[in-house]
Amino acid sequence: MNHKEKFEIALKEFVTTLQGRISCGDGQWTVKGFIDVFKNVYTISADTKIVSKVLEIHIFPEIMRFAKENGYKVVLPDHQNYYPDISFIKDGDESVRFAVDFKTTYRNAAKPHLCNGFTLGSHGKYFEDRQSKKNIQFPYATYAGHFCLGIIYDRVNPHDIDETRIYGIDKLNAIISVVGNFQFFVAEKWKIASDKSGSGNTANIGSIKNINAIINGGGMFSRLGENWFDEYWMNYMKITIPSDKGGSKKIGNLKDFVEYKGGNVSLVVLKNNGESDE
Repeated sequence: MNHKEKFEIALKEFVTTLQGRISCGDGQWTVKGFIDVFKNVYTISADTKIVSKVLEIHIFPEIMRFAKENGYKVVLPDHQNYYPDISFIKDGDESVRFAVDFKTTYRNAAKPHLCNGFTLGSHGKYFEDRQSKKNIQFPYATYAGHFCLGIIYDRVNPHDIDETRIYGIDKLNAIISVVGNFQFFVAEKWKIASDKSGSGNTANIGSIKNINAIINGGGMFSRLGENWFDEYWMNYMKITIPSDKGGSKKIGNLKDFVEYKGGNVSLVVLKNNGESDE
């Protein structure tokens, strides 16, 4: 096996250990709130940004343990908005490095086979110019692989959480965790990508939302390959083609792009085939 295959196998084995590190026996998160010097406990908001950051902090010691046991050093980004969240660099061979982003999202309560989705990094400057150092810790091309370490969870009914209540530290077990029922996954980001932007007007790649497809790396590019993923997102909404309704349009979906390039459209994993978002 090459370095990339070994790293992916090790990372996937590692995440199988995390459930017991952050969950109670009933599946609730072991984090119950914030504590002050007076030993008052304040419940955590269910805000997704807060949950995401605390989850990252919670598992970070385990990440450090994984790196040490597998012969890697960890490099954190110099700036908050840099990609990736963690760079793993092989001890004794700094040419071997992997990008790993933390991704957290919650299940859709009405459709529990779907999650809310997440972004997979920018398709802007550093993605187009693989030697660029803009908003990235190391140039994109210098990473041997780009992975997501993800956590999918259930949110508690907001009516069950009283954010105004203060608990004593002896009442920890009485506090309902804001999230629980965690499911971990590791996937190369191209394998779980959709063909749509992930965050409005910003240049972020969106993920698929079908949980089974995420766990199994069954994104829209999964049958086409990473080169198609790279080329599509480098050219997202930049190529103009004739529109069926007359006039012209920018290519903003994978089917049109593969047709334009003369590829095999049957390899596109479409949303209506049960493997992606529906």
